Amino acid sequence: GDIHGCFDLMQRHYTTLRAELGEAIEVVFLGDYADRGPQSAQVLEQLFAWQSASPDTVICLMGNHEKMLLEFIDDPAGKGLRWLVNGGRETLESYGITLPPGQVTADDAADAADAFEAALPDGLEAWLRDLPLIWSNGNIHCVHAAMDPSKPPEAQNRRTLLWGHRDFLTTPRADGQTVVHGHTIMAEPTLGDTRISIDTGAYHSGRLTAALISDGACEFSL
Repeated sequence: GDIHGCFDLMQRHYTTLRAELGEAIEVVFLGDYADRGPQSAQVLEQLFAWQSASPDTVICLMGNHEKMLLEFIDDPAGKGLRWLVNGGRETLESYGITLPPGQVTADDAADAADAFEAALPDGLEAWLRDLPLIWSNGNIHCVHAAMDPSKPPEAQNRRTLLWGHRDFLTTPRADGQTVVHGHTIMAEPTLGDTRISIDTGAYHSGRLTAALISDGACEFSL
């Protein structure tokens, strides 16, 4: 599920899964690693390290918050401003960068973006930019937000994968494909006929959910 700066929860889940299931299993992270929670820097840097060390078994997807983070670096006084009101301030603070309260000026945003980019460890920004939007194994498709139920996996729109689709939560797929996703907070993880939802709002609930999927079965670990 969405980690949102909850390093301790992520670390506990990952180490427990590895201890119980071994190093050969594929672990897929569904995006939204930073923002809102207090430990975004630790989360980003640990995921980068895990995937760099085990690129075949650690898969990190892009979420809409990674998209907004990169927009802030590229266009801090324009499109990037929306990141600041969606948890970006907390990520900056995790890197020791503090913006003045209230409305942010263009100069303040540009200075913060420069400082943030400089604070990122070597390779981390490039890693974020290269994160894939979907990972598939058989009829299981992992994405951050949603898939259009009327289109096959290979024909999905980038915006849908990152931000959602109006029919996704209400219209089951008719092609036998199952979508594993986060993005939409649920009180409990949900296992449906064609959709597995695992965002349980870790940053405010203290509950980070993982789905263990094998041989057509799914169980949740909270």
